[in-house]
Amino acid sequence: MNSHTQIQNTLNNPPLQPYSPNLNPTTQNSSTQQVEVGTRTKRDRPNTQPRKTKAPTAKRLANTKQLNYQQWLEVRKQGIGSSDAATACGLNPYMSMLELWMIKTGRMQQNIEDESAGYAPLYWGKQLEPLVAEYYSMHTNNKVRRVNAVLQHPDEDKHFMLANLDYAVVGNDEVQILECKTVGEYGSKLWRDGVPLYVLCQVQHQLAVTGKQAAHICALICGHETKIFKVTRNETVIQHIINAERHFWQCVESDIPPSVDASDSAAKALQQLYPEQIPLTVEDLTQNEQANYLFNQLLEERHKVEQHQQYFDELKHQLQMMMKDAERAVFTGGSVTWKKSQDSISLDSKSLLKQHPEYLQQFPQTKAGTRRFQIYPNGG
Repeated sequence: MNSHTQIQNTLNNPPLQPYSPNLNPTTQNSSTQQVEVGTRTKRDRPNTQPRKTKAPTAKRLANTKQLNYQQWLEVRKQGIGSSDAATACGLNPYMSMLELWMIKTGRMQQNIEDESAGYAPLYWGKQLEPLVAEYYSMHTNNKVRRVNAVLQHPDEDKHFMLANLDYAVVGNDEVQILECKTVGEYGSKLWRDGVPLYVLCQVQHQLAVTGKQAAHICALICGHETKIFKVTRNETVIQHIINAERHFWQCVESDIPPSVDASDSAAKALQQLYPEQIPLTVEDLTQNEQANYLFNQLLEERHKVEQHQQYFDELKHQLQMMMKDAERAVFTGGSVTWKKSQDSISLDSKSLLKQHPEYLQQFPQTKAGTRRFQIYPNGG
């Protein structure tokens, strides 16, 4: 079992539920149970173990007050930050390990958000973060303060583990870290059953770096719903995270790409890593057992996809015959629509350039080519 599967299995127990802050502990019903994210329910047992020694304090690698965004990104290249943790463990739905590896090795620039189109989740996340923290303080009576530093794990063999906390919770023995999240319409789907795995991984990473015992996540969902979750330190998960991150950082230091997945992020990274082929070169993999196994699996999967596509198209056509002229059809399990797109007028650029070939020189537009992956089975 690989590290990201182990992390996923451990974090999925127990179910991820909202945390209800106890603002009046003297009147709370003793039968009320608070479910903590990232821990398993254990039977009560007498406290016979000696008190644990205080964990070492995280190092302050850089003061972020004096850093602009680009300088902050450069500091983050020195290790794996808490927002990188899930990616390094193969658990981030938005970024692949390969893309993160290319950023850390300087092959790819981290995207700086383009706000010109009006879609700017990073911008709004930064603007709304203080309001989320204010809401959290108001509803929990916990005081918070900003942590203007990039922190580093105090152990020398874990120097690659960095953390940039949103806020520290002040004067509370129960919880020490606040992570603020602003969740949009698309991301809200991942929060339906509680805290997504990639966020849990991020917070457990923060607890590992700082040596703290618990954190709160305050999530503003779609601008009108707020939930507070508690994440307690889980040593089993932390050890899996450390192992996965150490392997990833070894890939960075040795300049060896990590494993790839099926994501669009991995496809984009591969195109940037190997943008052009060397003409007439051949990589002979006939003696590579793993490569031949992968190729045979690829042929099988392509055949399955083609079969499924044919069956899908047949079912679709049968339903279209039943719909006839109707715009919509309903079934016990849902509905389908069959609509004509609006007529449109476009420029016939081929005819235009035929009559005025000089326009191509006056108004050129270059499109960068990309490599195409095509399959040629023997005898096919």
